[in-house]
Amino acid sequence: MSHFAVAGLQLEISGKDNRYLIQKEIESTLRLFPWVQMVVVGELASFGTEKSFAQALPGEIEQFYCRIARDLGIWLVPGSVYEKDGDKVYNTALVIEPQGTVVGRYRKMFPFCPYEEGVRPGTEFLVFDVPDVGRFGLNICYDQWFPETVRQMAWMGAEVILCPTMTNTTDRDLELCLARANAVSNQCYVFNVNVAGALGNGKSIVVAPDGNIVHQASELAETFPLELDLGLVRRVRERGVNGLGQPLKSFRDASIDFPVYSGALPEGAMAELGPLVKPSAKGAKLD
Repeated sequence: MSHFAVAGLQLEISGKDNRYLIQKEIESTLRLFPWVQMVVVGELASFGTEKSFAQALPGEIEQFYCRIARDLGIWLVPGSVYEKDGDKVYNTALVIEPQGTVVGRYRKMFPFCPYEEGVRPGTEFLVFDVPDVGRFGLNICYDQWFPETVRQMAWMGAEVILCPTMTNTTDRDLELCLARANAVSNQCYVFNVNVAGALGNGKSIVVAPDGNIVHQASELAETFPLELDLGLVRRVRERGVNGLGQPLKSFRDASIDFPVYSGALPEGAMAELGPLVKPSAKGAKLD
């Protein structure tokens, strides 16, 4: 089976407890579209950006979403939550299978520094198999700005990249460009789900492995159920994008060692960039 139905929920959420709103929307989606097999929600959708909601995993929040997945018989990626692990906080997304078991937890590798303060980066990639369908990978929001994250998951066999996102800033249009670039350069689906309302400006996007936009949402709340064809991923990877470029094969067969990945301390332009801090008003003239 190469076809698999995924619904993205671009929800208007608050900075409070949104779990029952999410549950209601998931249940409504399955009533309207009973053919949906997986539901994906935006980053930090359950509680917003307030770190006081951080909690240990596994825990009650997992149990809540595991019950929903089991009762509806779906794969569920309910966005992410702030995870408390001792004195550390991570931005962690869950993957739950239809029997209600957590099959993976992914800690965001690139917190939105210097703005997402006090959040530790994760260090482990997550790919998981949907039996008889294919392999999926997971990253979170700002991770998509680093092409190495998607390339590594493609290298691990991922055919669909799920990306829960919470973006409410002026760079959302740039993220739409990144979604297309990540999809076509890795010949995979990119399924990017933003939030709407006070904490997000929507514009979720789904891109096919040939770079074509399957769907782009508005800035308002929206549910978009789509049937992905993983056979298209395999054909594009075999024959190339439009029968042309085959970047994964070229990368596999290259004999180049990239110095940037050697682990050596940065030199030159990278060393001169300065510390990772918020920009200041230095040099600005105020009337």
